Amino acid sequence: MIYKKDANFPYPLLTNTSKSYESSNFILDVNLDENSYNYRFEITYEIDSDFVNTLIKNGQAQVVLVIQSKDNKFFNIKPEERFIEIPKSRISINNRTIIQLHLQSKEEISFKDNEDLGSFYRQFKDELVVPKNSILGFSNVVTFDGSSSKPLELFEKKVDPELKSDIKIELGTETIIIHYKNEQLQLNDLPKSNTLNNPYIYLGLQKALYRFVVNNGEDGEVDLEQIDAPSDNLDFKLYNLMKKKMVNGISFETIDEVIHSISDRILERFTSAVKELNSYGN
Repeated sequence: MIYKKDANFPYPLLTNTSKSYESSNFILDVNLDENSYNYRFEITYEIDSDFVNTLIKNGQAQVVLVIQSKDNKFFNIKPEERFIEIPKSRISINNRTIIQLHLQSKEEISFKDNEDLGSFYRQFKDELVVPKNSILGFSNVVTFDGSSSKPLELFEKKVDPELKSDIKIELGTETIIIHYKNEQLQLNDLPKSNTLNNPYIYLGLQKALYRFVVNNGEDGEVDLEQIDAPSDNLDFKLYNLMKKKMVNGISFETIDEVIHSISDRILERFTSAVKELNSYGN
């Protein structure tokens, strides 16, 4: 289960709001990537208690990733593990999905050497012992923003025969939308049709990043280390993508450099696909 409020336990519990510990931070941050088959959860967590960190390091306590969507799923996280890949067949992700880390004892735990306890529990810490499989703490909850109905999508493709041009790039509330006048322009009958559409992806990124700079910067520049996460859904996705790709700033002059950093060789892959098609013709 997911703990959203402090629960009553007859022993010290490490949570962000508990007074059981002098410093009780248990902070979780999660980034989510996906491909056709797997979700990849990049997990960062911070625990202030040296006692608890030692339990994890020595294998006396287990970090457990809890994902609640339609039901609860539990995944053990090793101390050195910072991401976990889960097949899409095992879990369902939607905008009601919430994630939390739990700490669970793997053996009987005595608190007699716990110097991190608050004043109340410190008085009788020598008497505190919890059995195997006990909850020792839980982190904050990470929730997918319910305002985003397409949390993992950046681009959409649509066909509109009424277009007055062959292609139209539109910036939606959550996605970059590529409108085609007809399906033939999508090149769906050719191998690697998605890659052959990369120039349109590039144009979409240019347009979206230009608006990002207008919305979030001053004098045509944005320092990503200094601004708060944007409230606009599409800008928020671009912000997270740039941060994930270690882009620290963007300006009108560096938009193309940023696209190169975040798009995984988008034009190089397009060129390779064209050359491959040409070799088929020969």
